[in-house]
Amino acid sequence: MNLTSDLERARQEMFSIYVDDRVKDYAVRIVQATRRPKEFKLDLEGLVQFGASPRATLALLAASRAHAFLRGRGFVSPEDVKAIGHDVLRHRLILSFEAEAESITADTVVQCVFDAVEVP
Repeated sequence: MNLTSDLERARQEMFSIYVDDRVKDYAVRIVQATRRPKEFKLDLEGLVQFGASPRATLALLAASRAHAFLRGRGFVSPEDVKAIGHDVLRHRLILSFEAEAESITADTVVQCVFDAVEVP
């Protein structure tokens, strides 16, 4: 076997993993909550200068598929999204000076988002 073909086959399998529309919507809402925290009843006023871009949703879903694949499942669960959410989102947020002055990290903001967004 060829390593390149093995990796390509694994990649194809990973991208064939099922993602329910409710899980897709969950990922979208998580990203939206970083951009419009008030709509999700999050008190992040003045802490997030720029939230995650819409492309973060694609990264969140791809990483969730990979997480499910590595666990031998053929579907993505909300727990997969949560398990990799910090890794995907922490570097996609730009915090304000106020957040840095208060020692609030991107991980803290991401955890607030996960705590606030309803799990399907």
